[in-house]
Parts: sequence; structure tokens; C-alpha cells
Amino acid sequence: VILTADPIVAGYDVESGKELWTVDCMMGEVGPSVAFNNGIVVATNEYARMVAINIKTGEIIWENDEYLPEASSPVASNGLLFIATSYGVLVCYDLKTGEKYWEHDFGSTIYSSPTIADGKLYLMDNDGVMRIYESSKEMKLISENELGEKSGPTPAYTDGRIYIRGEQHLYCIGK
Repeated sequence: VILTADPIVAGYDVESGKELWTVDCMMGEVGPSVAFNNGIVVATNEYARMVAINIKTGEIIWENDEYLPEASSPVASNGLLFIATSYGVLVCYDLKTGEKYWEHDFGSTIYSSPTIADGKLYLMDNDGVMRIYESSKEMKLISENELGEKSGPTPAYTDGRIYIRGEQHLYCIGK
């Protein structure tokens, strides 16, 4: 189990509750959850920094403060890390090195977290536009789909369906 709070990110044994490691690296009101993939945890917070931690050693692998989310949680998959900022920038990093591969600035407020489903990256902005990207080192926008109303929450996925809460309606997309 990984927990974040000002000033720490800490890893705990799920069975015993024993603290395995702790890193002093966060500050402020920590809103985003961590991302995890390939033995690396990434914790981040707006007006603080982004920190990649090796979960076996508890050591910081890399850190960055260029693009930081306010409410949106990062997501990691296949060695890639995706961050969405509240001011409308989606960024892709190499999970192991922190190297920035690409960024896409579409200028809409984002509180929703990017998600990975069916090998694709999904991101809903607060204006109700769902952007779908290839989950890859190169920025490849597959489509932009307008919901028809504002939406801020992160969509949910199950059984081949996407559930999206709009400002006025709940949508189910799929078969």
C-alpha cells in the first residue's frame, strides 16, 4: 500500500501494515493519488514536485517540477507515465528516467485523471471533451469526442463499457 501526505510518500506491507520505506518529498495539500508500474511509484502535487521512487529500495530515481497536476492523478503503463495539468496540458514521460517524450496543450481545464483502457489513453476535460490517444512514446491523438455537456470526474470502465458523469446526466457508452 502506498500513501501520500505532506511531507511523505510511504510504502506499507499490505498484510502486516509494517512501514517498508518512507521518503520526505511532498508538500502542500496532496490531492493526486500515486501512479505505479514496473516497480516504480510516482507521487506528484501542484506547487510541489513529481518524484519517482523505487519501491524495493525507497530511493528517489528522478524528480521533476515542470508539469504538475492539481487534482488529476498520474497513470503509468508499459514504462510510460502520463500527467494531466489543471490548465490543460497532457504530458508523457519515460517512467524509468523521467525523460519527456511529448506534451499536448489543448488549453481546457482538467480535473479528471488520465486512464488506460484497452491499450489506449483516455482523458476527459472539464468542457466534456474526451480525448483518446495511443499509449505510446509518440503523441498520437486517435479522436476527440464531445459529450455535449461539462464533465469533471474521471470516467469508469467495466465490461466493455465507459461510464461518464456529466453535469446533468450519467452516460454509458458501449454494448
